[in-house]
Amino acid sequence: MTFRPNVTVAAVIRYQDRFLLVEELDRRRHVFNQPAGHLEAGESLYEAVCREIREETGLTLTPDGWLGTYMYTSPYRKLTYLRFCFYCELTTDPGAHQPQDPDNDILACHWKTIDEIRHLKKQLRSPLVMECFNDYLAGVRLPLSALKDRR
Repeated sequence: MTFRPNVTVAAVIRYQDRFLLVEELDRRRHVFNQPAGHLEAGESLYEAVCREIREETGLTLTPDGWLGTYMYTSPYRKLTYLRFCFYCELTTDPGAHQPQDPDNDILACHWKTIDEIRHLKKQLRSPLVMECFNDYLAGVRLPLSALKDRR
């Protein structure tokens, strides 16, 4: 039997003491996630995360680095996700921004403190959301050069 996890990318985006979350609908409930989505055919992981950030937040950002790779099997969907999480540290106010979401599943963008995010625990899309934040806060930083693209 062939095993094919869903390959996804995500970005922890920080400006001062706040992190960017997107609010979306998942199985008819409001959930919060980092800007994230699926790797598309022909894309590098880096290209995919830049595209997802732009589509879901309206921001044109490039990641500063990579946090890690995470695997999660959803108990609801019985699907396994292989997530590559990046981070962006903004030094200037990103200003107002709107999702440019072709899938129309992003309801809003929110800047939240880590304490506010922790209070949303039951509304986070998956345990990977908090795990990525925790790794970022623990100082995990990997260079983008660690991701090899041999297309």
